[in-house]
Amino acid sequence: MIQPIASHESSPIELIIFDCDGVLVDSEILSQRVLLDMLKELGANVSADYFFEHFLGYNFEHVTNKVFEDFSVTLTNEFRFSYRDKLKQVFIEELESTKDLMWFLSQLNVKSCVATSGSPEKVKTSLTTTKLNDFFIDKVFTSSEVKHGKPAPDLFLHAADKMGISYKNCLVIEDSPTGIKAALAASMNVLHYVGASHMKNRATEINKSVGAINKLKHWREFFLHYPSLNSSFPIER
Repeated sequence: MIQPIASHESSPIELIIFDCDGVLVDSEILSQRVLLDMLKELGANVSADYFFEHFLGYNFEHVTNKVFEDFSVTLTNEFRFSYRDKLKQVFIEELESTKDLMWFLSQLNVKSCVATSGSPEKVKTSLTTTKLNDFFIDKVFTSSEVKHGKPAPDLFLHAADKMGISYKNCLVIEDSPTGIKAALAASMNVLHYVGASHMKNRATEINKSVGAINKLKHWREFFLHYPSLNSSFPIER
């Protein structure tokens, strides 16, 4: 049975903090394709494994620094804008929410928000394209709002503060080692979502990086383990 991770078992879950890419939307496989193709044109032959280890869950500033450090390639503002525009078009044409997410969100009876390393423009495109924006109006927080992005705890603590909920009552749902480390650093409960395309056959790698985090393979599993967070859960009177 899935259990909360950060040992706040006596504290009820009052807020779910969702990562966006790879959790709400099945975007990481698309981002990987676009970015790696563009980097190849600059002479940086980046593998899918490298992307998973060094880019997944990080903001673009980290990606820029890592590419320069390991490949001696400078990603200019022009590159960044071109990548943003190409990815936006791919998202509009191909992006989908993760399987059964709409059903899950419609059943959820607890506060929720988004905390992502993606830019405000990127998350807006993602949520609008997949018709998820109505679930998260004024409840989206990005790494641009804090000094230190994931794996630092800043973004999750910022989101909890803005939502008016103690860290002890938060459950983070993340796909990347970076995001999981950030949630643990914030002393929050955390689940590892492994239902998106890029996570196929990758769960073992996550375990090596951050330990045996409890996994969520399908959104329909969630209420089997957190039944009180389902709107149809009977209330005792």
